[in-house]
Amino acid sequence: MAVLRTDPAGAAIPDRVVRHRLDRETALRYLFIGLFGLFLYLFVLYPMAKVLWRSLLNNDGAFIGAANYVRYFSTPAIAASITNSLYVSLAAMVVTVCLAFVYAYALTRTLMPGRGVFRVVAMLPIFAPSLVQGIAFVYIFGNNGIWTRLTDINIGVYGAKGIIMAEVFYCFPHAMLILIAALTATDARLYDAAAALGASRLKTFATVTLPGVKYGLMSACFVVFTLVITDFGAPKVIGGKFSVMATEIYNQVVGQQNFTMGATVSVVLLVPALVAFVVDRLIQRRQYALVSSSAKPLEPRKNPLAEWSLFAYCFLIAASIAAIYLVILVVSLVERWPYRLSLTLKHYAFDTVGGYSPLLNSVYVSALTAVVGTAIAFIGAYLVEKWRTRAGAPLYALSLLPVSIPGMVLGLAYIFTFNVSGSILNRLYGTLAILVISNLIHYFTVPFLTATTSLKQMDAEFENVGASMGVPFYKTFWRVTVPIALPSIIAISMYFFLNGMVTLSAVVFLVAPGTELAAVAVLLMDDAGDTAQAAAMSVLIIAVGLMVRFVYWGLMRGVTRRTQAWTATAAA
Repeated sequence: MAVLRTDPAGAAIPDRVVRHRLDRETALRYLFIGLFGLFLYLFVLYPMAKVLWRSLLNNDGAFIGAANYVRYFSTPAIAASITNSLYVSLAAMVVTVCLAFVYAYALTRTLMPGRGVFRVVAMLPIFAPSLVQGIAFVYIFGNNGIWTRLTDINIGVYGAKGIIMAEVFYCFPHAMLILIAALTATDARLYDAAAALGASRLKTFATVTLPGVKYGLMSACFVVFTLVITDFGAPKVIGGKFSVMATEIYNQVVGQQNFTMGATVSVVLLVPALVAFVVDRLIQRRQYALVSSSAKPLEPRKNPLAEWSLFAYCFLIAASIAAIYLVILVVSLVERWPYRLSLTLKHYAFDTVGGYSPLLNSVYVSALTAVVGTAIAFIGAYLVEKWRTRAGAPLYALSLLPVSIPGMVLGLAYIFTFNVSGSILNRLYGTLAILVISNLIHYFTVPFLTATTSLKQMDAEFENVGASMGVPFYKTFWRVTVPIALPSIIAISMYFFLNGMVTLSAVVFLVAPGTELAAVAVLLMDDAGDTAQAAAMSVLIIAVGLMVRFVYWGLMRGVTRRTQAWTATAAA
């Protein structure tokens, strides 16, 4: 009998056993690929098709074609939401990217003191729902705000001005992180060459720095634009009568129970978000490597004038961000702002939304999203990246689609998909499970791409050696792939959890009595006029996020050290 392989102990494996094992593994591979494809179809493609189809029907379910779109664009009050959305998105994008670029430049290209503190403070908006910034600006610049009372100057914060201000603060850390990465990936030899040619600092900045970070600038622009045009929280709280597409969807569905027009506005909102995503991907494909293996890291040089000037700038930005959350904290702890300023904890009773249940629900849903989402995103990336099949390209494209789907659209799509009597999917509607799924899908693309990048960096020899020794692929995956990729897996888990704690637009249509989440509770309390309780709930959301972030940070440090040691041992 011919012998094809040996097991890890060196014993011969008959070819009949090898063929049986390969057939079983091939069947398992296609089963997993099929399950991943079914998951993306049920929770991404099918719901989006339902929204598109619903926009072509009237409220009685009869097909009317493009009549809803004609009505939408011919109704001035509704159609204005398009131009309003584009206006605030473009304005917030320009302001945010400009502010974040200078901030990121100061953190990466100077030796100014306090860089670590400035970076930490700038990350605070990530830990709060987008409507928190809106609430804070109402307390600062509203009719009874701190600024208004101290200066007797009312800036008129309600409307476009307030939305842009709130969105700038909300999007600032996202743009900053992208630009820090772009400014860090720099070859010092380019600057040495510019200095040798006698180029001035301004000319070096214009001819070396800006061209080197142009793709980072473009990515930051598209990310901020997409975040703003799809955001619901800040416009809802501080927008007043200034309607944008996200709030128009909410008003049509919740205020008027007009699901058909809500679907129509959703499809329209998909267009700019999808265009921004596609353009960003096309630009990223053109990006070339700026740092080669022979590159020389850029070390910031001492420049007291620039350092202290940028220190003053960063201090002003960081102080403004810290002030936003300090105001939220103070409002949650005083009797009644601004009339009775005695300290109290009564606002933390949350009698409007049923105590602490929304916060506990958020922690539970976020934890489940982190566990389930991380498993699906990483395994899905493994199926696409490591198993080269014809299904790989379609699955990859479907995995990228969620990033271009606004949360409001996803929530409405899930109403059309899961709130159908007689459907097996209806069992999920009104449960915490549907909230976990919506969070998972809403934030799926970034973890999927993170996992794909991590898997691309792994040597294929690990799988080849395991296969040659007759080790099943799932054992190689569990014993080799997962340990090497553990830092990325932890980062993915943290991303899911933190976003699950602050999400609003993706779940605002899906919560039911008993399944309210903390961010939705903030919205409900603000709508009811209990802004102090809304501020108190916001404080707890931020506190939970910071604590979890600290735990992940400690876990990441330990795992990174162990993974590096394990990889070195395995390579040896």
